Amino acid sequence: MKINLVGTSGSGKSTLARRIAAELALPCIEMDTLYWRPDWQGTPDDVLFARLEAALSATPGWVLDGNYNRTRPIKWRHVDLVVWVDYGLARTLRQAVTRAVKRAWTQQELWPGTGNRESFRRTFFSRESILLWTIKTWRSNRARYESDMQNPAFAHIRFVRITSRQQADALIAELRATL
Repeated sequence: MKINLVGTSGSGKSTLARRIAAELALPCIEMDTLYWRPDWQGTPDDVLFARLEAALSATPGWVLDGNYNRTRPIKWRHVDLVVWVDYGLARTLRQAVTRAVKRAWTQQELWPGTGNRESFRRTFFSRESILLWTIKTWRSNRARYESDMQNPAFAHIRFVRITSRQQADALIAELRATL
């Protein structure tokens, strides 16, 4: 099975992606790991696309965590299921704040080998704030994924919209039952 989890930053897509991957014994591929380089430098698109192609072709099934809309022609070419984690803005923002504070406090490296870490300054007092990004993209992401679900170009894809923990648990149970 090939699954892509999408949703606004802070929505919980990485956590759910790891849960699904563990339950189905599939590798979990994180788009941010493919994209981010040291010193918060992004990867050029041609290199990102090649990394994504390599990661997706390395195994017959996977759980892919991440949006990166410009990669849809690659990641949705053979995807079976797109799981849209669509919690409300208040919950998403609360989760994003909690995660950012924890990361800034512990100084954990976000993606192996990059040295990239959250800081309180970057999180709360910067134009690169993940919290600002969450607020700015929440509404547009919802519109985009609602449109994608209706788009005939994606008719080959099963979309599941998750709006509660109960729905996430039910999806995992359903996926586990198909094994």
